[in-house]
Amino acid sequence: MSAEIFDKVRQLGKDIQESAPKSMEELEQFRIKYLGSKNVLKSLFGEIRNIANEQKKEFGQLVNSVKQSAEQKFSSLKNELESAAEDAAAQDLDLSMPGEPLQLGSRHPIAVTMNRIIKIFERIGFVVADDREIEDDWHNFTAMNTPEDHPARDMQDTFYLLNSTEMLLRTHTSSVQSRVMVNAQPPIRIIAPGRVYRNETISARSHCQFHQVEGLYVDENVSFADLKQTLLYFAREMFGPEAKIRLRPSYFPFTEPSAEVDVYLGTATEKDYRLTKGTGWLEILGCGMVDPAVLENCGIDSSKYSGFAFGMGIERQALRLYDIGDIRLFFENDVRFLKQFASAL
Repeated sequence: MSAEIFDKVRQLGKDIQESAPKSMEELEQFRIKYLGSKNVLKSLFGEIRNIANEQKKEFGQLVNSVKQSAEQKFSSLKNELESAAEDAAAQDLDLSMPGEPLQLGSRHPIAVTMNRIIKIFERIGFVVADDREIEDDWHNFTAMNTPEDHPARDMQDTFYLLNSTEMLLRTHTSSVQSRVMVNAQPPIRIIAPGRVYRNETISARSHCQFHQVEGLYVDENVSFADLKQTLLYFAREMFGPEAKIRLRPSYFPFTEPSAEVDVYLGTATEKDYRLTKGTGWLEILGCGMVDPAVLENCGIDSSKYSGFAFGMGIERQALRLYDIGDIRLFFENDVRFLKQFASAL
């Protein structure tokens, strides 16, 4: 019996030395078998009472050495497997990546809406024109056939520069149109997007700064029918292929005849009913045939050329597109508000 138990312990020691777990899962099974609370060595310590007295010490030392061998083997294997895992992770590590995750930004809803409008008109040949926001009186008012006694020239409606009655923050992007017409001869087909300023009380529906997109087409034989068809194309691209528009007579000093353009949204939904005040129609822009006096002011022969112009507020389009109820949100840069438009990239 003594010889057999000694052989059993020696065989366990040999098994421990020959064990070669290849993964952390296999190593855990090794630990449970040889070092766990119910390991195979534990029962051997109870066999000491069955060993002859002169062999008890030798047997106890043998069992302890096997246990120590299991502990050393486990520690060695654990270090090897962890080191191998770290090396594998290091090979997959991209050292050019930032240490901390970076939050994605997003385009401002005004920029998203403006780019959408620009792309619609670019598809039919309009070119983007841009110019200064600090403008002189002639390009902003006089060239646009706005008389000196017009209320738009009043300081209550316009931001003039300090100690100046000639320089101002442009009140519309029509000033870009006048500069283009002064420096180029027809055919002219441009859109002028940008920020404009008017001395208005800030509220949920109006602001002292806002954005416009104005369009201008000047060439020979340009008609009101061309204007209407262009705006119908825009409405169907912007509001859907079934969109309908109507033109109502209006007045602008730089166009004659002039019109306000409405798009039909209907009243089927509460949102559309509220937007259209129960009529089903939503005003989206103003337009008209370029007044011959404007052409002459800019050095274009009005007997040879004609043209049309239109203009719309970007904020009004964005309010409708995103169902936003307060125009001031566009200018407050509240991250909680802007995060909603990350998907608009």
